[in-house]
Amino acid sequence: DVILAVEVDDPWMERAVRPLIADWPHVVAEPRGNHFGMVLLSRRELVNPEVHHRVQKDVPSIHCGVRLRSGDVINLHCLHPRPPEPLDNQDSTARDAELVLVGRAIREDPADPPTIVTGDLNDVAWSHTTRLFLRLSGLLDPRIGRGFFNSYNAKNPLFRFPLDHFFHSDDFRLIELRRLDFVGSDHFPMYLALSFEPARQAEQPEPEE
Repeated sequence: DVILAVEVDDPWMERAVRPLIADWPHVVAEPRGNHFGMVLLSRRELVNPEVHHRVQKDVPSIHCGVRLRSGDVINLHCLHPRPPEPLDNQDSTARDAELVLVGRAIREDPADPPTIVTGDLNDVAWSHTTRLFLRLSGLLDPRIGRGFFNSYNAKNPLFRFPLDHFFHSDDFRLIELRRLDFVGSDHFPMYLALSFEPARQAEQPEPEE
């Protein structure tokens, strides 16, 4: 139903993304040449899509509703915050700030909508920042109890970490989570299938804030 691609620049947009629009006609795109371009494609209607630059003006994120076949609208947040650079700049403030801001906004939304957060977060699942994000947002990590799903570095089998994430509210139940095959990128694609079942929230306790 939905595809998120990151690090999209103008040439990739023309060669690889535009041919997909016939089948995924709802599109939000901000291609960039700085490794932070982002494109969201959907077969479902996107409701009030917005591109934000919450922390840094050259790092976009995409936020929208997605209308399901049932007519219900879920919230989708697509992130790719700038990582610390081990050789040049080890400051992770920008990445951490974006995760905290989004997590707090999700928790403080009075409507408490069904929510999914996804993207290359440039952080491992067990870090302090990721765990803080889960407590702030109240979202669930579908990997817990199921595996690491190391998505980076796809080109180096001895150096791999889970940097590409899915988090969701307890309105959803997991159908399938898996790492897809190598496609030439240094990240493996990730696949998530969820079932929208808000009546069963009590079966999945939220993390404590």
